[in-house]
Amino acid sequence: MVATAAPAGAAPGGEPAPWPNVHAPDAARATSADVAQALPASGRRALRVFLRNPTAMVGCAFLVAITLIALAAPWLYPGDPLDMVAQPFVWPGQGAEYLLGTDSMGRDVAAGIAHGARVSLLVGVSATLIGLTLGIAVGAVSGYFGGWVDDALQRLVVLFQTIPSFILLVVLVSIAQPSIRTIVLAIGLVTWPTVARLVRAEFRSLRQKDFVLAARSLGYGSARIIAREILPNALPPIIVTSSVMVASAILMESALSFMGMGDPNVISWGSMIGAGRELLRTAWYLTAAPGLAIVFAVLAFNLIGDGLNDALNPRFTQER
Repeated sequence: MVATAAPAGAAPGGEPAPWPNVHAPDAARATSADVAQALPASGRRALRVFLRNPTAMVGCAFLVAITLIALAAPWLYPGDPLDMVAQPFVWPGQGAEYLLGTDSMGRDVAAGIAHGARVSLLVGVSATLIGLTLGIAVGAVSGYFGGWVDDALQRLVVLFQTIPSFILLVVLVSIAQPSIRTIVLAIGLVTWPTVARLVRAEFRSLRQKDFVLAARSLGYGSARIIAREILPNALPPIIVTSSVMVASAILMESALSFMGMGDPNVISWGSMIGAGRELLRTAWYLTAAPGLAIVFAVLAFNLIGDGLNDALNPRFTQER
């Protein structure tokens, strides 16, 4: 949780001074302006802790490499990765032209890995944005207003959470025509309840803080208080959760493609594994290459998430 700073400077020892009483004459200062002044220092401290985390840097290195491969895919492999370009079962190392060999249909495995990275990152980031948008909206309203509004929204959250996420995902994709758009939307619809629960808990703990009470005493509306006072202070756990959500979305899309429920017009790492699963004994590289790509992508986001958790944890950063 982002710690808010005092409007009148810091107390001895570097600790922020307590917020003034909301009924005091200086209560008008204890609003978002004071929070905004405190963010640069805390942000620099969090960034310093994050950059000193070796595992987080490993995750960043993996993510940068995967992103560069995804961006360079149209130039490295300008053709359709689903085209048959050579003889089947050319093993890696047998020819300089096909770095990772070819599959049972003569398609370039390296081209599939590069273009599959674009699909995985697109699905992971887009689905996470949808899940975050829905979850933050529901959780913020539920946690801030409470009462019957909270009860009604939490019934909706519980309804979604009673159904296993992957089963609901399969049902949603089966109803609609499988495509990247429907897969992204379906993953976003099954992942938002977790975010809603987290945001609700953060808002319930922050809505009675002094800086929120000060904003109310100044006559600020609920929308302004939610968006400019409480939400910025609830962002650290949301940011950490979003990195894990991207990894989960990549795994979900890969699982759907492995089952043959992915977009048939694009190649993905999951579909490559599904196509090579019957050839594990004779051509294991067909599943090893995309499998390792999924491992590195998911590991990258998980390591980054762990690093963000340490960097945005106030107790941890104060010790550093």
